[in-house]
Amino acid sequence: MSWLSRVRNSISFLPKRQTSDTLWHKCKKCQTMVFTKEWEDNLQVCPRCDHHDRIRALTRFEQLFDDGDFTLVPVPDVREDPLRFRDTKRYVDRLKSARGATEQRDALLVARGSIEGQRAVVGVQDFAFMGGSMGVAVGSAFVAGVRAAIEARVPFVMFTAAGGARMQEGILSLMQMPRTTVAIELLREAGLPYIVVLTDPTTGGVTASYAMLGDVQLAEPGALIGFAGQRVIEQTIREKLPEGFQRAEYLLDHGMVDMVVPRGDLRATLGRLLSYLTPAQQQWA
Repeated sequence: MSWLSRVRNSISFLPKRQTSDTLWHKCKKCQTMVFTKEWEDNLQVCPRCDHHDRIRALTRFEQLFDDGDFTLVPVPDVREDPLRFRDTKRYVDRLKSARGATEQRDALLVARGSIEGQRAVVGVQDFAFMGGSMGVAVGSAFVAGVRAAIEARVPFVMFTAAGGARMQEGILSLMQMPRTTVAIELLREAGLPYIVVLTDPTTGGVTASYAMLGDVQLAEPGALIGFAGQRVIEQTIREKLPEGFQRAEYLLDHGMVDMVVPRGDLRATLGRLLSYLTPAQQQWA
C-alpha cells in the first residue's frame, strides 16, 4: 500500500449516513436526485414530481401512529414450506434470504396504537418481503389483527401492497382469500369498521380478497391496483387499455375507490374516518 493510500484511508470523511451513496435519493419516476433527508422528511414522497415511493412496514407505523408510538401485535407461527417447494432455489432458502434482508418474519406486520387520538389496529404489508406475497403466514397475521381489533373494540385498518398469492405455497396461499374474507365478516358482525388503504402495488389474489372489501377504500396517489396485469388483459380482450388504467386516480374516477389521499394527509384523513365510524372506545387491555 502506498503512503498516499495509507494517508487517505486514515482520514475520516463523512459519517456513513452522509456518504455519496446515502446523501442522495434518485426518484424512480422523474429520475431527479433529491437529498435523502429532504425525501425522508417528505414521508418518502418525491418533492419534485410527488411520486409516492414504497415504504417499509415499520416506517409506515412510525409515520401513521401518534408520536410514532405503537405496539406490535403477536402473530402465530405457521408451518414453513408445507409443500417442500423448490424452483431455482428451495422455498426455505428464499424465506431465509427475505428474513435476512428485511429483519421481519413475514410480509405482514400488525400493530396497535392511536391515530389522531383514535385507537386502531393496523396491518401493513411489506413489499420488500417477497413482494408482499400472501401465504399462510400473511393470512394468519391478518386474522390475528382482526381478532385483536374485535377484542379491543376498535377498527381494523389494512395497508395492502402485494404481487398476489405466494406461489411457493400453492393452494394453501389461495385458501387465505376465503379465510381473510370470513375474518372481515366477523369484524362486521362485531360492528367495527374495516378500512383499506391501497398502496403500490396491490395486485392478484390480494386484490381479489381483503384489499377490496373495506367499508371505506382509500388509495395513495399513483398506486398500481388490479388483478391481472395490463398486458395480460390486453392480450385477452384484444384491445388497447386507456391511459393510466389500474392506477389509483383512474379507479377513483370509475368508482372503485372512495378517495385518493396523499401520504402527508393520510394520518389526518384516517383520524377523521375513525372518529366518524368508531363506536365508543374502551381502553387497551
